[in-house]
Order: sequence, then structure tokens, then C-alpha cells
Amino acid sequence: MRWERGRRSDNIEDRRGMRVGKKGLASGGIGAIVLTLVAMYFGVDPSVLLNQADKLSPTQTERHTTFSPEEERLKEFMSVVLADTEDVWGTLFRGSGQPYTQPKLVLFSGSVQSACGFAEAAMGPFYCPGDQKLYLDMRFFNDLAKRHDAPGDFAQAYVVAHEVGHHVQTLLGVSNQVNTARQRAGEAEGNALQVRMELQADCFAGVWAHHANKARQILEPGDTEEALAAAAGVGDDRLQKKARGYVVPESFTHGSSEQRMRWFSRGMQSGEPGQCDSFKATQL
Repeated sequence: MRWERGRRSDNIEDRRGMRVGKKGLASGGIGAIVLTLVAMYFGVDPSVLLNQADKLSPTQTERHTTFSPEEERLKEFMSVVLADTEDVWGTLFRGSGQPYTQPKLVLFSGSVQSACGFAEAAMGPFYCPGDQKLYLDMRFFNDLAKRHDAPGDFAQAYVVAHEVGHHVQTLLGVSNQVNTARQRAGEAEGNALQVRMELQADCFAGVWAHHANKARQILEPGDTEEALAAAAGVGDDRLQKKARGYVVPESFTHGSSEQRMRWFSRGMQSGEPGQCDSFKATQL
């Protein structure tokens, strides 16, 4: 990916090396309920959060850490990708007569406190609509490359663009509508709605790639394949097969590998956000 000459975003909040202070949380209390709802909202197993509840705290201590040149270069890359999403979505929103509020990207190490609650790196990158921030432990990219067979800088860019896609959904009111509908739905129906939400974010990531390449020719040979590998690597069927040895489609919350690749490709080929309405699609 050609990124070195790209604009750098100022919307980076660097919390790497900062420790989340420990503070007790009574099991089964209001805090636990909030964590469970947050987990359900993001399609995460609530036990992932509840098992970490004793570490919850609204504060983070000052860091005393130095980072390698490779880590600093990766941070710089993240700022360029974020700036690219700002440029693309800012232009698209202006074209439809709407303002685009730029999200912040929070880089953290291990665990982090967000407006959506406490989270650990094991959850993977996520977007919190409560503070309109993306949260990312960059060590996730090691897992992306080694565990999910998706190395490469454009695979990393896809991850950021997907989370920005969730921000776009928040600005458009999609997130609120889906969350409200999920609260009234049963588990299977709620999971199905979440899948459509994730696939739309994949499509929005493809829309970004289309316009960024059209404007700045960022793509190099193999980049598209890197993004598709990342989309496939985090498909529910592949993750469940690795973890359980079998697949339960009714429990999908993000979509199959094939679906995720298809919707990313749909956005990338068309460049049209209107083509990303996964909620009206009869076939995903």
C-alpha cells in the first residue's frame, strides 16, 4: 500500500503503555449488567468481559514506556489510514448535504476504558458509539497475520476502515435503529441483525478503499487480496471451526468468511454507500 506521502490525522489518542487501575465490581450488579449489554451490542460473548470485571476502573495511570521504531512506524501508518477515511467520508457526506464528524482512534495496550465500558485486547478492535472512538491494540495485527492468515498493510487498513464503517453507521442512525431492534428481538433474530450490521461495515470499508485509490492510487499489487484475506480470516465460520471444530450459523454475529469478502468487494467495486444496504438484501 502506498501510504508514506499521505496526510497524517490528528485524531489519534495514544494510550499505549497505560495501565487500567483495578477497582472491584460486584458480581451480578449493575456494572455486570452494563458489561453484558455492551458485549451483546458488539456481538461478543459476555463472559469475555464479565471474567475481567474485577479490573474495571474509570482511570488509567500515566505510561512510562518507550516504543520501537517499528511500532512508531505502525502508529504513523494508522494515522495516514485514518486521515484517508476522514477525507473520503467527509467528501461523501458533504455530497449528500450532511456533516461528517471525525472519530478518534485510541491506541492502547492490553486493556482500556471506554464510554462503553472496560475492554481487553482479546476482544479485538472495536468502535464505541458512546464516545465515537475506535479502540485498537496494534498487537492485534500479529494475530491477524499469524492466527488468521492475513498479513500485510492493506489488511491492517481494512481493520481500521471497518471500524470507521461502524462510526458512519452511528452518524447515519443505523446503529441506534439496530440496537433498538435487537432489544426487542430474540437471540437468533438479534444475531441476524448484528450480522447485517457487520457486513454493512465491511461494505463501507470497501467504499473507502475505492475512493482512496481513485483519489491517491494507494493500491499496490496484492493489496486487494490482503483485505479479502483479512475479511475471510475473521469470518464467524472460520473462527468457530478453529475454536469448536464445528460451525453454528445461528450464532453468527459478524458473518461468514464468504459473506464478509463479498460485501467488502461490493463496496470496493461500486464505491457507492447506497450499495451497502445489507438490511434490505434478500441474500447476504
